[in-house]
Parts: sequence; C-alpha cells; structure tokens
Amino acid sequence: MILGIVKGNLVSTIKNEYLRGHKLLLISQIDINGNLLDKQEVIALDLVDAGIGDKVIVVQEGDAIQQMLGHSNAPVNTMIICVVDNIEVIEN
Repeated sequence: MILGIVKGNLVSTIKNEYLRGHKLLLISQIDINGNLLDKQEVIALDLVDAGIGDKVIVVQEGDAIQQMLGHSNAPVNTMIICVVDNIEVIEN
C-alpha cells in the first residue's frame, strides 16, 4: 500500500471492456506529513470517488484487485481503496 495524493484525471475514449465506467486517476506518492516523494506517479483505478487533491491509499496487488472487480482478465494492478480524511501519529 502507498499513501498518495490525486494529481489528475486520465481520459480515455477507448478502454478495455472491464474498465468501462471506471475512473482512472494519476497518483503521486507522499509521506505521512504530506510531502511529495521522488517516486514515479502511478495510474490507479478509482472505485471510491476520489478527486484531485484528495489524499488516498492505493494498493498495488494485481490478483487481489482483479478479484475485487470480479474479472480475472481485467488489466489492473493498482486501485484506490480509500480517501484519507486525517492522519494522526501517536508517539509512545
């Protein structure tokens, strides 16, 4: 899992049949303080209605995501699983 921020939407007029009706978003990885990390952006399938500027948790587990979609042939290995409302770090 990675913590990220939604940087933009991807628009595709032609999609794989398993992706029709689903939104694709561009995600940049951030640290727990919200600082951008020098990592490459990823494209993630959005099923939780995230938007630009939202902090999100992204999973990169191809088989598990395909099972969640109910299609073992879906060409997806990255999915947004939640929008993060708040981050609180509790120190011991």
